[in-house]
Amino acid sequence: MTGLAAILAGMLAACGFQPLSLWPLTLLGIAWLIELTVRAPGWQRAFFVGWCFGLGHFTLGNNWIATAFTYQANMPAWLGMIAVVLLSLYLAVYPALAALGGWLVLRLDRGKWGAAAFALLAIAFAASWIVSEWLRAWVFTGFAWNPLGVALLGGFETRGLAMVTPWTGTYGLSGLLVLLAALPGLLIRVIRHGKSVARWVWALPAIAIYAALGALMTLPDRWADRSEGAVRFTLIQPDIRQEFIDDPRNFEPNFVKMARLSFPNRPGEKRVVFWPESGLGDYVRDGYPPYLYRIYTYAADPVLSRRRIGRVIGPYGLLLTGAVDLVMKDDEEVAARNSVSAIDGDGNLLASYSKAHLVPYGEYLALRWLLEPLGATRLVPGALDFWPGPGPRTIDFGDWGKVGVQICYEIVFSGEVVDPRVRPDYIFNPSNDGWFGAWGPPQHLAQARLRAIEEGLPVMRSTTTGISAVIDADGIVRTHVPWHQAGRLDGLIPPAHEATLFARWGNRLPLALAAVLLVIAVSGIALRRRGG
Repeated sequence: MTGLAAILAGMLAACGFQPLSLWPLTLLGIAWLIELTVRAPGWQRAFFVGWCFGLGHFTLGNNWIATAFTYQANMPAWLGMIAVVLLSLYLAVYPALAALGGWLVLRLDRGKWGAAAFALLAIAFAASWIVSEWLRAWVFTGFAWNPLGVALLGGFETRGLAMVTPWTGTYGLSGLLVLLAALPGLLIRVIRHGKSVARWVWALPAIAIYAALGALMTLPDRWADRSEGAVRFTLIQPDIRQEFIDDPRNFEPNFVKMARLSFPNRPGEKRVVFWPESGLGDYVRDGYPPYLYRIYTYAADPVLSRRRIGRVIGPYGLLLTGAVDLVMKDDEEVAARNSVSAIDGDGNLLASYSKAHLVPYGEYLALRWLLEPLGATRLVPGALDFWPGPGPRTIDFGDWGKVGVQICYEIVFSGEVVDPRVRPDYIFNPSNDGWFGAWGPPQHLAQARLRAIEEGLPVMRSTTTGISAVIDADGIVRTHVPWHQAGRLDGLIPPAHEATLFARWGNRLPLALAAVLLVIAVSGIALRRRGG
């Protein structure tokens, strides 16, 4: 029964993520996990409780992964939900480590069990959770999707408690959520073990804290900077559904759809045009064998492809678009790169960026030597694996600004989205979220907003099917195109803030916070043991 209770607690905690956004349930789920951990008789049971919590938590939160299996023909669609559960079996290790860490620190305390001991457990648990989320983001290339703290991000017009992430980072925000979730358990113990009516006074600070949190999560953010920048933009969402995007017969209609959304409003308009990942079927780079260009309906010549793009965006425009580049060896393609290409109004290819953080089993098949003979394949069509690029890079386009690019999934990795040597003016995040059902796109957008807040940089997000958005440096969604609608956004790119503390120090901040919390917990235990 303990395992089932922990699974239900994990599912409850996942209800705080998009699209449900029931953040009080996340607090309740974590509070339940802490109680189950407190009652664990041994370290094995504490680990098991955390693992069961993670199984329920990640299975519900990542259910959108199953939808991706419906858009490929090489593997049965029913395998999608099995894949979600299998992934969750692994990801559940990280909440298990957090629960184990809190339990082990608690067992150092040999004093009388009560409110003080519970408070020290909560502090140690928060520290362990911070470290476990950080580990989840990089072990085996990392899967940083849905850190716990994203539940404390408010609606489009408010940051919620996520306003603290310039100083704590996202993983530090998750630790704060754990501390907030522990308040009811602490209050119950204070009231239960107190010796006077005055013990009820302790309820007042808890009520005040939760009331302030509710206000932060629901009321429009009056402190956010709403000023406008100087670079004009056009950002499109063509609503090209996943079932049509990879068929060469649809490449030309898809291009026409994007072109019609992209023409300048007036002649001579100087602007940046943003197109999504996967929308452009043409190869725009020179130097490939001719037969590779002929598989497309129009672009038998990359020069012609770029020139017609130039005619669409106008002579004073710059297009940033998702594209595919090939890695060639002896006139044979050996790999591909998921890239963003920059094309000016004359059809010149100015620069490119290649995605560095690829999706395992989406863009490449890990352990191919083992899994391919068993019938496994990657989700993205094609026989070539994608190869990673070198990492975050800032490209200076002069009057169009310094651009940092993060393609699709890359944006979810806290502290890994900006070139530390050259700070950009804004981040471009093209994406194809058409794979991921109704839950994936709003979760992806929420994590892009966290990157904006952490780094103090606006994020321009263009997607094939939604949700495309202009996110300012405070994480406020200035404007957006809803899911499964075609649309165009025009305006001025919001200005960047000065580099935040997190932008300068990265994930050293949440790790330092975890260390401080751990020192507090251990010191408190030492004082209690010394006091007898």
